[in-house]
Amino acid sequence: MIRWIAMMRWIAPVFLIALCCPAADELALQVEAVAPKVVKPGDSVVISGVALDDAHVETVYLTDHKFDMQCKILEQNAKTIKFRIPPFAKPGRMQLLILTKQTKTEDPLLLELPAYLLIQEASTEVGELQPGAKAKKGNQKP
Repeated sequence: MIRWIAMMRWIAPVFLIALCCPAADELALQVEAVAPKVVKPGDSVVISGVALDDAHVETVYLTDHKFDMQCKILEQNAKTIKFRIPPFAKPGRMQLLILTKQTKTEDPLLLELPAYLLIQEASTEVGELQPGAKAKKGNQKP
């Protein structure tokens, strides 16, 4: 009898936890890496992690805590999300936000991730002339 009571001390809490957590076998959304960290508007970014498929993730946003930008998801699977930086993105440090999908038991959540991107200004760079290319004649001095 004493042995049975001692055994129930361990079984009862485990049984209660199993009843309270029906989704315990599901993987929780987790971000492990973001690359590249420095981008320009129009660039693609890849998030690597766990449970990133379309069954768990609805939308990816970038935020500076004043303005949230929705990003277009290009590719998505359980381990990666590839998205594009919006062309109207302003330069600065932006944090990743992920909107989770609504399930039968949970409402959607907006998760602030400890992952940041530095958006640089989209600049027009002047490159060298290709060999054989002619420069425009304009305000050149003889």
